Amino acid sequence: MRLTLRALSALLGYPSDDLKEHAGELRTVISDERALPRREQDRLAALLDALETEDLLDLQSAYSELFDRSRSLSLHLFEHVHGDNRERGQAMIDLGQQYLSNGFFLEANELPDFVPVFLEYASCLTDSEARETLAQPAHVFAALAERLDKRETPYAAIFHGLVSLAGVNLDEDAKASIDQNTPAEDPQDIDQEWEEAPVSFNSSAAHEMGGPTGVVAKIRASNRATSQGGRA
Repeated sequence: MRLTLRALSALLGYPSDDLKEHAGELRTVISDERALPRREQDRLAALLDALETEDLLDLQSAYSELFDRSRSLSLHLFEHVHGDNRERGQAMIDLGQQYLSNGFFLEANELPDFVPVFLEYASCLTDSEARETLAQPAHVFAALAERLDKRETPYAAIFHGLVSLAGVNLDEDAKASIDQNTPAEDPQDIDQEWEEAPVSFNSSAAHEMGGPTGVVAKIRASNRATSQGGRA
């Protein structure tokens, strides 16, 4: 499951030349590890095909329209669990401490509830621990899968896959609470956030998750270690 989680984390990163170049590798990793049922692998094929064949600027525009400009599709877990509630800050601290206690250190610009970061953390655990970890926000993943299905975007396949990997029966009450907690869409507020956000030219920005020093590189390193009989 380790490499599959890292592949899904990479696929949720901001599209880049490197992610396009290595989309075939991610396809192979997911197929070879067989952690996902065939049905979920088939669902992912459309996203992998798009990454390999579509223009990079089109991919980046579609990604931003989904995940950067829609709070209902936010890739920050606690946006859906706590919304604007003050409990969100403490939940963020607690999750960060959980990472630290398991020897997982975050970069300064990363938030612990960012889904690609959360998946990379889960990939460092045993399979049983990873399933238990994924099960905790499984209702969030299910809600995102449903919302992305309505947008008819292949990114929905990632969240269907995560629900499958969690291997739990969803709590319908918990799932219903997501719609209550997710902040309402307000394009004007989102535009204001963009205007107020400081401009940064740091090469380690959050949208570099799929870059050569990001998750894709770690998957390749894990593959090398596995082929040599080592452990990532």
